[in-house]
Amino acid sequence: MGHYLRLLKYLKPYIPRISIAIVCTVLATGGHLVVPWLIKDMIDEVLVQRDYAMLNMLAVAVVVVYFARGVFFFGQSYLMAYAGQRVVIDIRADVYRQINRLSLSFFEKNRTGAIMSYVTNDVGALQGAMIQSVIDLFTEGVVLLGSIVAMLVLNWKLTLFTFATFPIVMKIVEIFGKKIRASGHRIQERNADLTSVLQEAISSVCVVKSFVRETHEIAKFEKENLLNFRANMKNAQLGATLTPVIEFTVSIGATGILWYGGREVIAGETTAGALVAFLIYAVNIANPIKRLSKVFADIQKAMAAAQRVFNVLDMLPDVVDKPGAPDLPPVKGEVEFKNVVFAYNPGEPVINGVSFKAGAGKLIAIVGPSGAGKTTIASLLSRFYDIDGGEILIDGINIKDVTTDSLRGQIGIVPQETVLFNGSIYNNILYGRLDASKEEIEAAAVSANADGFIRQMPGGYGAMLGDRGVNLSGGQRQRISIARAILKNPRILILDEATSSLDAESEKIVQEALDRLLVGRTSFVIAHRLSTIRRADSILVLDKGRLAEEGSHDSLLPRGGLYTRLYQAQFAKAQRTETASVILNL
Repeated sequence: MGHYLRLLKYLKPYIPRISIAIVCTVLATGGHLVVPWLIKDMIDEVLVQRDYAMLNMLAVAVVVVYFARGVFFFGQSYLMAYAGQRVVIDIRADVYRQINRLSLSFFEKNRTGAIMSYVTNDVGALQGAMIQSVIDLFTEGVVLLGSIVAMLVLNWKLTLFTFATFPIVMKIVEIFGKKIRASGHRIQERNADLTSVLQEAISSVCVVKSFVRETHEIAKFEKENLLNFRANMKNAQLGATLTPVIEFTVSIGATGILWYGGREVIAGETTAGALVAFLIYAVNIANPIKRLSKVFADIQKAMAAAQRVFNVLDMLPDVVDKPGAPDLPPVKGEVEFKNVVFAYNPGEPVINGVSFKAGAGKLIAIVGPSGAGKTTIASLLSRFYDIDGGEILIDGINIKDVTTDSLRGQIGIVPQETVLFNGSIYNNILYGRLDASKEEIEAAAVSANADGFIRQMPGGYGAMLGDRGVNLSGGQRQRISIARAILKNPRILILDEATSSLDAESEKIVQEALDRLLVGRTSFVIAHRLSTIRRADSILVLDKGRLAEEGSHDSLLPRGGLYTRLYQAQFAKAQRTETASVILNL
């Protein structure tokens, strides 16, 4: 109930419309409640006394009542639907905003499909609870209350007799409600699993096809699809059982009304018309109870989704700004790590006591074995995670003392895996700075060696990219990514093995673009390309989260330490590859 009340708070901005809808509901339901009374008069006055004038009046009254009821029903349905749809949109927007505010750890701990399910399946499941269920609650509630009042007026003793079945019905609803709520949880979990399998298969379609695993992926999907079917059928089974059980319980009460009311008519204590009207009102009670039981089941199912949604909305990001934190002023780009300690999991540090200083405008190469902490250093500088100990300073300012937006706004990242959006090339470059002019975008593309191939494409800068830019080569995607970084014009630049997945020819073109991008910026390069590392102002050699060595290429190579071994194992091989490439080109 707490989740539902919290959900209803989203209706607050739409109270004026909801108030009008409630008035329409009361009036529409009032028309429904008047009809049994008209039937009572028809039996007791028209049929018994053969009053034709009354018959004509009652006929006109029934037509007027149902016309007015139709008008008010439209007003109720439309206004409640509007409010409900707006609430769903508001909740979906809140969830999406919250997901964007959460730290990287949230995305690492949750599958992409499950995160998508929060915004789509879970919020979508709330739609029925916020629209049709709310309408039914108001409508059936008014019918129930109005019918009870009418029954008390007609025959209070028979009304009390009717209420004897109420406690039994409420107990049945309570028992089934718990089962349906648990079933709703399973449905939402299965929906998330199904979405995850679908998302993974579609996003990794090249891998699936290269390994000829279509049959395997189809089997995985069919398995999750079957589990989803079973979860939904279990919920349908509970819902299908609840309604007839309640109907049977209510029918016992209706039978009692017929028996007891018939005796009163025979004894002359009530009229036949009053008994018929009472029976109609009793049915009016039975139907709302039956429908409300279904509404209750739908709400219980929706609350399982609401709990998942509110769990996300209540999450706190790991990285938060200090209250009143100022923006980071424009920086020169001097970066300093002071005894930095960081662990993804408590007690398992991946960065342990790392200290170094990078002067403004310097090129810093970060090397080390796999798992040494190279990418983590870059992530900590961008404050994607908060360090557990030490300090990270930019121009002498602790990055924890300024807003993360202003910090990241002055840091550019060119990742190994280029991320492009489903849209035009123009808009993908514009993403680097949304207020950039057309001339600035084209200039950035020229600097990134991308303008040539862009203009050769049908549509030029307006050419639409496929999902994640699949209709471009790896080198072309990387050059658009570099153009985006050039447009952003950051003071600090991070290159995370930006050319490692490219062929020699593409790497040469991309490297020329990167060389332009590096000029005048403090740059951190995570790479194994020999030429970049050799001309770095300083090389940081990481090993098991510690800074094993630091210096230039020429000073590190003669030491015979870890850098020397890495050079001999990786960099010497890279040099042979580069030399072979040059010979082939000649």
